[in-house]
Amino acid sequence: MNLKTLSLVNYKNIESKHLDFDPKINCFVGRNGIGKTNILDSIYHLSFGKSYFNPITSQNIRHSTDFFMIEGLYDRNNREDKIIVSVKKGQKKIIKRNGKNYDKLSDHIGFLPLVIISPADNDLIIEGSATRRKFMDGVLAQTDSNYLNLLLNYNKTLSQRNALLKYFAANQTFDHTNLSIYNDQLHRLGSQIYNKRKVFVTSFTPIFKERYQHIATNREQINLTYQSKIHDTSIIDLLEQNLSKDRVLQHTSVGTHKDDLDFSIEGYPIKKFGSQGQQKSFLIALKLAQFDFILQQNDNKPILLLDDIFDKLDENRVEQLIKLVDDNHFGQLFVSDTHAERTEAVVKKISQSYKIFRLS
Repeated sequence: MNLKTLSLVNYKNIESKHLDFDPKINCFVGRNGIGKTNILDSIYHLSFGKSYFNPITSQNIRHSTDFFMIEGLYDRNNREDKIIVSVKKGQKKIIKRNGKNYDKLSDHIGFLPLVIISPADNDLIIEGSATRRKFMDGVLAQTDSNYLNLLLNYNKTLSQRNALLKYFAANQTFDHTNLSIYNDQLHRLGSQIYNKRKVFVTSFTPIFKERYQHIATNREQINLTYQSKIHDTSIIDLLEQNLSKDRVLQHTSVGTHKDDLDFSIEGYPIKKFGSQGQQKSFLIALKLAQFDFILQQNDNKPILLLDDIFDKLDENRVEQLIKLVDDNHFGQLFVSDTHAERTEAVVKKISQSYKIFRLS
């Protein structure tokens, strides 16, 4: 699969732009603030129906305008598919495939597999569990449409249970029978989510470890483990055990929406004990393993976006990364960088065709 052309209107700081791409490597170079990352983000937007960097849709519309449009023409298995994402202020986002509107965004996720590696990925290490759950859920959603539906239904039920807990508190009342309906639904949906996550982490971890060994200069032992209270107790029992706490808090304090991934190096949290270089290698390995996992489940090679990473890696790690992508295992690649000369020197080492777009 590859993106042949991209057209943008009023997307972030871009008034209008049309680009024709190389099927292998495409590099956007120019000074900071010129719109390199925005072009990468628009490609992400076509795959996921939202921005990677700012999920508030209206804030991706260019200042002083009231809409944006992104159009991408893809070659998928020798067939052309046109995807359009358009947004007008005050109106619902529209996503079209070959002229036909999607009824649900979830029907589109996974159709255009994509992986992004960005400095923003550091949030996976430094932020809370929600960021790591989002990563895990994002990989699974691209490879399992049933998983995404489970997640959406679980979150809807969770919101309803939380609203009921708030109602009880506001009206000084309580109805266990009513609450138990939501408990049963969370148990049914959450148990399936938990099982899918558990299988995913078991399959994903060895792929991730192998990628790390290819990138890292040292051979330290790294690991990721799935953390969940459901390892030991069913969701229904957890909800009952924490009922008094939930009534005080007025929200649901236990369930799969509290799960986490633990990142470690030599048995210690990488957030505290990993060097900057080790953390960068960890994150790149994580994302390349995401690519590998999706490819195993999908006939189409994911598009790979590399946002400003040459500027964030030392020369040795750049060299290792380039050796990895100089491989038919990978498909189409998009790169952003501030230094045209550096980018060209790097891609010339790769035996693949490429285009360099100098933005000004």
